[in-house]
Amino acid sequence: MMQTRKTPVLLGTFISWMLFALIGFGMWGCPTYNVWQQEMSGRAEFAKAEQNRRILIEEAAANLEAEKLNAQAEIERAKGAAEAIKIENGSISEKYIQYLWVRQQKNLGDKTVIYIPTEGNLPILEAGRLPKIPNINNMDN
Repeated sequence: MMQTRKTPVLLGTFISWMLFALIGFGMWGCPTYNVWQQEMSGRAEFAKAEQNRRILIEEAAANLEAEKLNAQAEIERAKGAAEAIKIENGSISEKYIQYLWVRQQKNLGDKTVIYIPTEGNLPILEAGRLPKIPNINNMDN
């Protein structure tokens, strides 16, 4: 009779100790996990910042290379212009300047407004905004 009574007590004691051990492990493990998690988060942020820095350095290097190439292209354009002036006998005519201006216009978009001076050097303003005059021949009454 004594044996049957001891078993539930031992089982209850064992479960209580396991519960206390689990609570103790949780009290130790949660702060430790939080510290570990913060460390991993910090490492991830550091790696991300390092990668962003590398990307910025690569972009800056690419921009530098592009600027160098643009400068070389500008030098070649200037050499070409100087040679064109030599061909023009050292003087640039008004016709040649107009030719260069017209050639440069192909790089502009459709939404560019161009002012062309008239005799009095006054531009014609809003010439494209005049209302359309209806054609009298096509009107059906």
